[in-house]
Amino acid sequence: MDDVYAGFVDAGFLKAEGAKILERKPSQVYFDAGQIVQWVRGLYAPHVTPLAVTSRLLRVYWYDGAFAPSHPRYQDQHSFHDAIANVPGIQLRLGQMVERPSKLKAPIQSALKSTANGLGIDPKRLLCEFNNHWKFYSSSQQKGVDTLMTLDMVRLASRGAFETAIVVTGDRDLAEVVRTVQDYGIRVQIATPNKKSVARELLQIADGVREIEIAELKKMLPDRHPRS
Repeated sequence: MDDVYAGFVDAGFLKAEGAKILERKPSQVYFDAGQIVQWVRGLYAPHVTPLAVTSRLLRVYWYDGAFAPSHPRYQDQHSFHDAIANVPGIQLRLGQMVERPSKLKAPIQSALKSTANGLGIDPKRLLCEFNNHWKFYSSSQQKGVDTLMTLDMVRLASRGAFETAIVVTGDRDLAEVVRTVQDYGIRVQIATPNKKSVARELLQIADGVREIEIAELKKMLPDRHPRS
């Protein structure tokens, strides 16, 4: 009898939280997707699964946000996603990547205008000079990734496609989908670089929580530029 399991990986979560544990910035590491598949595949060793049962990995579902074709970063990201999709054992699932303006921009500009008026300085002149020395950066945010993960987990669980889900996430919004697939008899293991990054509700309802060891993180997220 096969004990089939599947991986569901929120790539943005893994990279952000993994980089923190490795004391790096997300921009300083890159994904070795093959190592991630290998790690998921190796979770069910013989000493974990009864000898009468054979463990088999269905596949790893990889979730990420994608920029629109008009975005300056689209081409580079498109090439990256193509490379991920070609890794054996991975099915790529893409939501959207949207950019949000800096939350600090409006209040700081308002404060500068008030300061200029209080000092009798032309606000436009002060803002112009400030902009010569400071730049507000927009932030990128995934959209639709949780929805895709939810649909895949419920659809596959309802068809009996797997018995165990390895879910790399920490988002509280996924707590209800965990409950739903558990109702189908699925075991749900949450995997994370750091338990503190996982919502409390997820920790409470999961059938188990696995912290990804630093040695494994280094394989999954090697340095973009090796340290000297």
